[in-house]
Amino acid sequence: MNVYDFDKTIYKGDSTADFYLFCLSRHRRVWRYVPNAVWGAVRHYVLRNCSKTEFKEQMYTFLRAADYQTDVPAFWDGHVHKIQSWYKAQQRPDDVVISASPRFLLEPVCARLGIRFLIASEVDGKTGVYTGKNCHGSEKARRFHAVFPNGKIERFYSDSQSDRPLALLARQGFLVRRGKIIPWQ
Repeated sequence: MNVYDFDKTIYKGDSTADFYLFCLSRHRRVWRYVPNAVWGAVRHYVLRNCSKTEFKEQMYTFLRAADYQTDVPAFWDGHVHKIQSWYKAQQRPDDVVISASPRFLLEPVCARLGIRFLIASEVDGKTGVYTGKNCHGSEKARRFHAVFPNGKIERFYSDSQSDRPLALLARQGFLVRRGKIIPWQ
């Protein structure tokens, strides 16, 4: 099986950021939650006094003013074209997508693409609250083993060195940089 990170790997950009901007353009009431996202970013990236999960939960408060059940399908109607063509050319039925993005956001596009196996962050689509750990870094490897205890990764693709734990499990690892695929070093 081949395993893929989603954002900036098989998707051109960050799907969560794109969805946030989509909701800002679709619902005026989402704007009242912008200060939460800004404050969360300052706390995480500048003051360094909150975790990435806490920052994301603050950003995800905008979901209270959106309707993820209708917004997510509408979002993918306009963004599915951002799936990389190289991925579509080599897609296999046993592919696994593993991502820190929320399951509620990625599940519909994975279904459209015929991707049966998705491991992602569990976030409540109405409140933005995590119901488990952020699926990032070594947590990705732990979750992969939990879902596929005897799984063997043939090829792993990611844009980020933080995914090294999964790359080390693969027979071959690849970094994706601006659409170019290079062997993992």
